[in-house]
Amino acid sequence: MMSFLPSEPRPLRILLAEDDEQMRSMLTLTLARAGYAVVALEDGYELADYVSLTQVCGGPLQPPDLILSDVRMPGRTGLDVLAQAQLAGLSCPVILLSSFADEETRAEARRLGVRAFLDKPVDLDVLKETVRQTASGVM
Repeated sequence: MMSFLPSEPRPLRILLAEDDEQMRSMLTLTLARAGYAVVALEDGYELADYVSLTQVCGGPLQPPDLILSDVRMPGRTGLDVLAQAQLAGLSCPVILLSSFADEETRAEARRLGVRAFLDKPVDLDVLKETVRQTASGVM
């Protein structure tokens, strides 16, 4: 586990929800190598549970700085959890990933304030740049 001195900035905390194990591992490794702290979750249920346990919602966990989520996952979709997070007061930027995004899904994502929508298979360099820009407020 890394320890940071008080004068060092802490790495951006990314909450990653992806139901495909290989994709989740690849995204986690890519983002960790880029210097981000990644909390990897298996599906929409785990994402919803994490969101409900953040300090914003009265729980013990630090809220994420950014959420990166697949749209279609077993149980709860990324859009379902985003709506739940907003109702709870969690206001971090969100990037969605999807292999099957139709215009209705994209419109709903825009309505919910999603900062970026990336199609799978995602180019890892594009992902890293999108995360950087989103985290810095450029997008």
